[in-house]
Amino acid sequence: MSLIHPSAIIEDGALLGKNVSVGPFACIGKKVRIGDNTSIASHAIIEGDTTIGKNNRIFSHAAIGTIPQDLKYDGEDVKLVIGDNNTIREFTLLNPGTKGGGSVTKIGSGNLLMAYVHLGHDVIIGDNCILANAATLAGHVELGNHVVIGGFTPIHQFIHIGDYAMIGGASALTQDIPPYCLAEGNRASLRGLNLTGLRRSMEREDINLLKVAYRELFEQGNPLQEVAQNIFENTKSDKVKKLCEFIKTSKRGIPFKRIQNEDKK
Repeated sequence: MSLIHPSAIIEDGALLGKNVSVGPFACIGKKVRIGDNTSIASHAIIEGDTTIGKNNRIFSHAAIGTIPQDLKYDGEDVKLVIGDNNTIREFTLLNPGTKGGGSVTKIGSGNLLMAYVHLGHDVIIGDNCILANAATLAGHVELGNHVVIGGFTPIHQFIHIGDYAMIGGASALTQDIPPYCLAEGNRASLRGLNLTGLRRSMEREDINLLKVAYRELFEQGNPLQEVAQNIFENTKSDKVKKLCEFIKTSKRGIPFKRIQNEDKK
């Protein structure tokens, strides 16, 4: 039995791997490449220079690889690259890159993009991330691995979010969020460590070291960059070093409530 529905439109030049299924009225463009065992549901649209890996599930009415929502785009050759084992739910919108951002949007493997998620041009997402319904990423946003974004959360362009970070639902994020941290609110600010996520993947000793570092960084009222540098130079924990390095290199700043020294007396 054919895995391609007779009403699907697959343009000449498209390359489909083994056991790829394409549902009714789906449209696949001539520059699209799809890996083995990937399923494309009804009415999905996949266009442009788009490469999709193996074992992905793309649900109905997803729009993948359509031109960037950037007024500067003028028909340049741009790409969208998607890894393996991703779940891309209904009405998602994934745009390729632009010339000003490296010309490529990259999505790693093992991610869950829930319904109505939008990934703007030049976005980079790592592995095993979860983006809940209607999470909206503007252009040039970068997510690490194991990041969780709550539903209805917009993220400003050029934001960087580190590994194992979590952003609460209905937040609005305009600054960088370090790895291992939890943020929420409008505008979003740090609320502590993402302890639930960390307990699922880290040893207790690593979590305790991150707790100590977090308190020194964000709860003592001392200059953030100086504290981050001092901790970085004196810790033996790779995870704490990663946290401090992120803070030291942040371009948009870290959103947290600063405590004045006199408030601690």
